[in-house]
Amino acid sequence: MIQSYKQHPSLHDHYDAILIGSGMGSLTTAALLAKEGQKVLVLERHYTAGGFTHVFKRKGYEWDVGIHYIGEVQRPNSVMRRLFDYITDGQLEWADMGEVYDRIIIGEDRYDFVKGVTQFKTQLGEYFPEEKEAIKQYVDLVFAANKSARNFYMEKAMPPLVSQLGGRLMRQAFHKYADQTTYEVLRSLTSNERLIKVLTGQYGDYGMAPKQSSFAMHAAVARHYFSGGSFPVGGSSRIVETIDPVIEAAGGTILVCAQVEEVLIENNKATGVRMEDGQILTADKIISGAGVITTYKKLLPPKVVQQHELSAQLGKIKPSVSHACLYIGLNGTPEELGLPKTNYWIYPEDADHDSCVDRYLKDIDQPFPAVYISFPAAKDPDWSNRYPGRSTIDIITFLPFEKVADWEGSRWKKRGEEYEALKEKMAQRLLKELYRQLPQVKGKVDCYELSTPLTTQHFVNYERGEIYGLDHSPSRFRQRFLRPRTPIKNFYLTGQDIVTAGIGGALFSGVLTVGAMTGKNVMKKVMA
Repeated sequence: MIQSYKQHPSLHDHYDAILIGSGMGSLTTAALLAKEGQKVLVLERHYTAGGFTHVFKRKGYEWDVGIHYIGEVQRPNSVMRRLFDYITDGQLEWADMGEVYDRIIIGEDRYDFVKGVTQFKTQLGEYFPEEKEAIKQYVDLVFAANKSARNFYMEKAMPPLVSQLGGRLMRQAFHKYADQTTYEVLRSLTSNERLIKVLTGQYGDYGMAPKQSSFAMHAAVARHYFSGGSFPVGGSSRIVETIDPVIEAAGGTILVCAQVEEVLIENNKATGVRMEDGQILTADKIISGAGVITTYKKLLPPKVVQQHELSAQLGKIKPSVSHACLYIGLNGTPEELGLPKTNYWIYPEDADHDSCVDRYLKDIDQPFPAVYISFPAAKDPDWSNRYPGRSTIDIITFLPFEKVADWEGSRWKKRGEEYEALKEKMAQRLLKELYRQLPQVKGKVDCYELSTPLTTQHFVNYERGEIYGLDHSPSRFRQRFLRPRTPIKNFYLTGQDIVTAGIGGALFSGVLTVGAMTGKNVMKKVMA
């Protein structure tokens, strides 16, 4: 049972491992260690556990803040499904979203992404009959890039000496794809700019437009959904609810309202953490899932950061995009309101993705470069059992941190009239887009609330309210320090920063971290 640190639960004198943060990477790492019989303590500064997998409730509604759909879990023998089953003892259930998982909307034109590789190619071929060969080559490249990624990520968990001897060869094939931008790869296949715009219509899933993003990141997302999308039955809070008993079975605990002030380092060896109230907790191993930037800037002693020149490492990476999300509560069931399970990706007609982003960054009153609409109440078959006669919708768009930076340091919910006016203006623009796509929900909205990058900063402790940790440019995949081991003995990293954005990347980061810590082939056990 998840407890609050402030209630002073009985803590053990010492743990096998302490994890900072309770996002997907930390939860996976903790569950895998528990499966190895280790007693772990997960410390979460927020009042609810789960990181971007958590939910919040307001006015009789519930919203998922980060999980909108997950690929590859409807296939029982997929690695993703096996891993989820392993860390939850098979207690997490999944609901299939149906044939069409994503709908790309450009102006008045609609393009459906349908599940199944053959069906995907066929459908796109109907939209672009002259581009069937380019579409086939594109899908082949997506698979090739993903195949090359296996050795690249496996090398991250290897002991330093082994990595030094054979690491370059293991990374080589992957860099052929990762060093190119998404646009460069697609432009080599076709000159049809509309097709490129459609194929890159999921770029919001990793936050970088095609001329900036690494093709390896794009390929990972595209491949992830080829078999369709799914949603956790009972909402995304079921993830931490089903992992918690696995941690508890080995004597471990998840604590919320538990803010770590500093990682304790003695003779370049991590020994424990000091909490905000001064209490010291010790363990054999310390793992941070708080993100590389937060870890190095806020959690490690400055002299240790200086000793290992970690600030120079931070100079080689950039945070990913920040966003705004409009959480909407509606009167009526998903069926009554005609809400689809399919996600909507909405883009302007008049320019390519990068140009739309550029003009919006200069002036946020320009058209939104991307609007994503998700219908969680329609995706979850258990929703109406919990919230009869109600529905929810999430709408996400980009919002540069600079636009809310003036209110940094102010208190959540008490940031002043100008800030609220900015939020309301953006909320109305997003509602207008919703009504354009689904006119039948107009008049059915019961309540709405907009989050900004400052909300993300407050709850997730990311410095600039970024949603995907680090950006996914080609240079990001050349940074060899983004791996589980650190220069500090017994101190490790986990989470999306050492793999890629999203729940899949965070999930597999746990595998890499535990592999690096124990020297064991974790996936062999998972797949057995």
